Amino acid sequence: MYQQTSTDFSSNRPNRPNRPNRPNRPNRPNTLGATASNYFYLEDISLKFGNIPALSSIQLTIERGEILFITGASGAGKTTLLKVLAGHTKVDSGRVESPCFMRNGPFISEIFQDLRLMNKASCDDNLNISYDPALYAKKADFEQDKQELCRILGVSDRLHLKAQDANGGLKQKIAIIRSLLCKPDILIADEPTCSLDVENAKKIFDVLNLYNTKRGLTVVWASHNRDLVKQFTGRIVHLDGGKLVYSGHACFI
Repeated sequence: MYQQTSTDFSSNRPNRPNRPNRPNRPNRPNTLGATASNYFYLEDISLKFGNIPALSSIQLTIERGEILFITGASGAGKTTLLKVLAGHTKVDSGRVESPCFMRNGPFISEIFQDLRLMNKASCDDNLNISYDPALYAKKADFEQDKQELCRILGVSDRLHLKAQDANGGLKQKIAIIRSLLCKPDILIADEPTCSLDVENAKKIFDVLNLYNTKRGLTVVWASHNRDLVKQFTGRIVHLDGGKLVYSGHACFI
């Protein structure tokens, strides 16, 4: 039987203004799996698409402030697992505890494989859509964050390009910057560097690692490239045929 529940994190997170149209909800008591230190808790979850197993008996806890890599070959279940964590897909059986089921819980930002940019808008306009006056004391603070991220990732001179005219690497960088400008508590990224070379992929990780260290950002990063992930710090879970077959630090792969 499938269960989805949530845990109240509001008393254990830094103060931040409420987002528009996100009304407060009554606090809920902590449950067994998800706690103030655990953002996600999956207990023996399974999911099939027709007769094809997508996830089988997955047991997983993701702690607050953790960097987690999900690896596996194409079709191993990485994207499906991300969709479960983000609340987009329900499982057939097992228990899912996630902050995405709470309106007043930690804010989750996502980077999709298809990036979901506004193709006819400029790269700069794709970033400006992230501006939220509830998160920034003044617009200048947003512009400062935007310019700094664009400088670090080397896209400042190409912001005038329409998204439809940008190459794959630039599009991925814009999608990542856009997500970070939302000041998320949790970033869920599906193959965020698949169009980037190793040097630029390392830059992306360095930025996310900085946000993790300075702002407590929790990162869940799916990648088929274990050789790349081995160069990063964090925990890795490896999927094979929808089953979780390894969990440990990336450097020990």
